[in-house]
Amino acid sequence: MSLATYILGIVAALFVLIVVIEMLRQRRLRERHAVWWLAAGIIALVVGIFPQLLGWAAQLIGVEVPTNLVFFLSAAVLFLVGLQHSSELTTLEAESQTLAEELSLLRLRVESLERRLEQTEEPSARPDRPKTD
Repeated sequence: MSLATYILGIVAALFVLIVVIEMLRQRRLRERHAVWWLAAGIIALVVGIFPQLLGWAAQLIGVEVPTNLVFFLSAAVLFLVGLQHSSELTTLEAESQTLAEELSLLRLRVESLERRLEQTEEPSARPDRPKTD
């Protein structure tokens, strides 16, 4: 690999880390979502600085081409992120449905109470309507 490739890898990893940290700081990304991206950025930075680690890890696992290990790990991380988001989406959908049902019940109760109030009040005693003489 050329020097430019190494530098590009290091710069890309630093860019990812800076973007994730900035999004955390601005509260546009929650900590539990940032963990995956911070881990990926740190691993990419370490591999960018010490590229022989990727070859060593690939040899240790038994992968012929170190780049294939990068693709496999990237796909695994994206799978886990997708699984985490699906789980959270399922939870949010259930909460939204519960809230919609509770809101409907509350609306029915308010409407029922308003009808009962209208039936018990005399037209001239209602404060929201002026008396007609």
